[in-house]
Amino acid sequence: MTKREPFVIAGQSVEAGTRKTIEIPVSTLSDHTPVTLSAHIIHGRHDGPVTFVSAGIHGDEVIGVEIVRRMLRSKNLKSLKGTLIVVPIVNTFGFLNHSRYLPDRRDLNRCFPGSPHGSLGSRLAYIFLNEIVARCTLGIDLHSAAVNRINLPQVRVSANNRVTMKLAKAFGAPVILTSALRDGSLRQESKRIGVDVLLYEAGEGMRFDEMSVRAGVAGILRVLKETGMLPRAGIAAPKAAPLICSDSHWMRAPAGGLLRMYKAEGDVVAEGDIVAAISDPFGEGETEVASRYAGIIVGRAVVPIVHEGDALFHIADVKLGDMAEAAVDELAAQLEEAPLFDEDEII
Repeated sequence: MTKREPFVIAGQSVEAGTRKTIEIPVSTLSDHTPVTLSAHIIHGRHDGPVTFVSAGIHGDEVIGVEIVRRMLRSKNLKSLKGTLIVVPIVNTFGFLNHSRYLPDRRDLNRCFPGSPHGSLGSRLAYIFLNEIVARCTLGIDLHSAAVNRINLPQVRVSANNRVTMKLAKAFGAPVILTSALRDGSLRQESKRIGVDVLLYEAGEGMRFDEMSVRAGVAGILRVLKETGMLPRAGIAAPKAAPLICSDSHWMRAPAGGLLRMYKAEGDVVAEGDIVAAISDPFGEGETEVASRYAGIIVGRAVVPIVHEGDALFHIADVKLGDMAEAAVDELAAQLEEAPLFDEDEII
């Protein structure tokens, strides 16, 4: 049998059946410290798709980095067909500074397609798009909520893309949100060059959430199985079908004060349900917060101090409340059955 050709990236070769970390030069800090884009390449012995998994486009969304770390330790990857490109931290600048943004306060996920002669964000976007994304046919981009918010595990795809919808169902997160492409985003530019991207959202900025991490690792492996890159043995299918939501709304605080929440992410609410209360510091006045929408809570604030107009709950539309609760309960049960990681594996 003819040996598969090496995979060449950034002028370096990765032989078939091997894995290697490649450092792609990006920039130099003000003290002349070089900054690179680190990509781990797993080049299978047999032909197959080329897929990328990325995390840390926003520097404070650290949960994706942990998902990638655990995924790379999976024994299933020894049987990989095709090529997997894994970038744990795209926005190194933000990651080092615990910041969502780049040093110039730009959002990297609004800088695509970028330019080799533009701003720092534009240059980084250009390198990532051309060195990584353009080499692939599929991508999985990992995100979390911003600091002081938390998201229920969910996959976001375009409503009219049958390929990504099928893969999103295989991923097995409790909710699939169809959302429009945003100008300057990785999803939009990837679509333009013919690369499908699944966007996984889960957990909170600057925090690890065990259920969200496990759902992410399991989901990535399921997608690789669905595309034929991994064998079906040893990768469990999701126990419940995801809820597909085509619309969502943010509920905002009707007053400022101290927030007490009665509902959490994954809870199903009906229109008119009391989901929280806001009190003044003396306890002399209290405002109940009633849900203006029916659906499942896919995100919420976690800080108990709010101003009038602050975002409190992100509610996605669903039709059948019993099915929504069952899907979330099934996911939680499935993840709880998985073996716990030792503390030194998590840190």
